[in-house]
Amino acid sequence: MGTFQIEGGHSLSGEIRPQGAKNEALQILCAVLLTSDEVIIENIPDIVDVNKLIGILGNLGVKVSKLEKGKYAFRADEVNLNYLESELFKKEGSSLRGSIMIVGPLLGRFGKGYIPRPGGDKIGRRRLDTHFEGFLNLGANFRYNKEERFYGVEAPNGLKGAYMLLDQASVTGTANIVMAAVLAKGTTTIYNAACEPYLQQLCKMLNSMGANISGVGSNLLIIEGVKTLHGCTHRVLPDMIEIGSWIGLAAMTRSEITIKDVSWENLGLIPDTFRKLGIKLKKKGDDIFIPAQRQYEIQADMDGSILTVADAPWPGFTPDLLSIVLVTCTQAKGSVLVHQKMFESRLFFVDKLIDMGAKIILCDPHRATVIGHNFKSQLKATTMVSPDIRAGISLLIAALSADGTSTIHNIEQIDRGYEDIDTRLRGIGARITRVE
Repeated sequence: MGTFQIEGGHSLSGEIRPQGAKNEALQILCAVLLTSDEVIIENIPDIVDVNKLIGILGNLGVKVSKLEKGKYAFRADEVNLNYLESELFKKEGSSLRGSIMIVGPLLGRFGKGYIPRPGGDKIGRRRLDTHFEGFLNLGANFRYNKEERFYGVEAPNGLKGAYMLLDQASVTGTANIVMAAVLAKGTTTIYNAACEPYLQQLCKMLNSMGANISGVGSNLLIIEGVKTLHGCTHRVLPDMIEIGSWIGLAAMTRSEITIKDVSWENLGLIPDTFRKLGIKLKKKGDDIFIPAQRQYEIQADMDGSILTVADAPWPGFTPDLLSIVLVTCTQAKGSVLVHQKMFESRLFFVDKLIDMGAKIILCDPHRATVIGHNFKSQLKATTMVSPDIRAGISLLIAALSADGTSTIHNIEQIDRGYEDIDTRLRGIGARITRVE
């Protein structure tokens, strides 16, 4: 189990470039299964979860060629469906939640798809009903082996377009259904579809491959099925979660940082949410410039009540950044209520911040009140274990701002979502060492 040792309390300075978006890459990689032609994808992040999925595709028979850093060619012209019923796949698929999204393209192109119950972050129950109810609407048959925790969907007579109202605007659920529907006969209408930029990217990529998807960017998608798709070249967006992480890092360490090439038009409420925390950030071309601040003050609501930062489906604020908001507020002037609506266990890492001296009241599994120190009391270094990707990066930010040397164990969780993070942070002056 790897470890980071972090000497905190130092200001950082310089430029940092966000990696390709993890959540987009996992969808886009699964889409290569929809055609036998070559698909080239650029700006793929070199992180554990993405590399696991590339490994699964390789074992499934997809020809994978690394052209240069972050750029790969894929050709799914000899897919081995027998791998789906192997013990190896049961092991590999269950270790990665993103593996669920291979089911839609396999079902659409080959008429069947299987998946073991996928893993991922331990942040509470993450239901898969939306995925499979969508497949059922398209005419697939469903089965679940409780003993082996193995899902299967089959459509021996092909899929047929249908109208469906999703029970929740699930990003991965919408992506999976879209990838199945593009090769279905007839018209599929998906209402209450997710409309995150990463889902928009998937739809744009599929249209460039010959799909016919309209309503991209809205919660009403209309898909006219086509017989085949062809190859394309696609570039993954910069990771908005990493961008938000670096904004919080700059504020907590009182640092002047420029975040390069952020794709401002795809950041939604992220910049304004951090501005409400009192953090100054400026748009310079397609970069974000964050000046060093001695303090930042949380805005109250217009009626004077405590600010609430809550997650919501896009274009609301992304749940993946609530842990960053929470840790950033520990040194703000003022108080904030952080409301995590989607996952019931994602705030449980706050006990580690409390150990470091943060003033946080965990109201219930979904809500925490943070009373900022306004830098009058520095967080204290401690030894911690990273429970998941987003809590892990939040603890790392806390450690970089803390007085003394902190130790974070189980950094494999951080590596799942952040590419070569220690090297990149050292590039802007962080004192961080990886110990294997």
